[in-house]
Amino acid sequence: MSASQSDRALHRLHDVELAALAAAGGRREFGELVRRHGSAVRALLRRMGADAASADDLAQDAFMQAFEAIAEFRGEGTFAGWVKRIAARLYLKRRQKEARFVLDGQDHEPDQPIGFADAAGRIDLDGALKLLSPAERLCVSLCYGAGLSHAEVAETLNTPLGTVKSHVRRGLDKLRERLAPDGGQAGSRAHG
Repeated sequence: MSASQSDRALHRLHDVELAALAAAGGRREFGELVRRHGSAVRALLRRMGADAASADDLAQDAFMQAFEAIAEFRGEGTFAGWVKRIAARLYLKRRQKEARFVLDGQDHEPDQPIGFADAAGRIDLDGALKLLSPAERLCVSLCYGAGLSHAEVAETLNTPLGTVKSHVRRGLDKLRERLAPDGGQAGSRAHG
């Protein structure tokens, strides 16, 4: 079988099949998993607050850890969710190590205004996420970006479940307000 035929065959396999083959030593199969999910892992890390270079480094580290532990992946959830959880934990460890990890719910003010929609009206979710407090951004990203449940986020962050739920609720409320078609102006007029 030629390399291109082999690549086409890999494209047809499900993630669980690729993971099983990778666990048996298949580097090409694991490479296909990286190709499929690398962008999503980097995007999650960016939404959590990592800059582009850090997101690339952390994604690479996450896939290296996933490769080393691939035999532990049982296919009970998605491979993408599994590797995103690894990446999220690596990000949290790095933040803690850098002593910049904050989960106290303090308001975060951006250094400069961020536009929420471009001229074509597309939503700038990443810009809107930057306006959330670090705790809100982290909890929303883990729940909706990595697909973790509130309980899993609480366990990962070693934070009470109620606190995680509060951060997610406040974060989603802020995102809804900021991403509203009128830029949140109607809500501020109604409440102000």
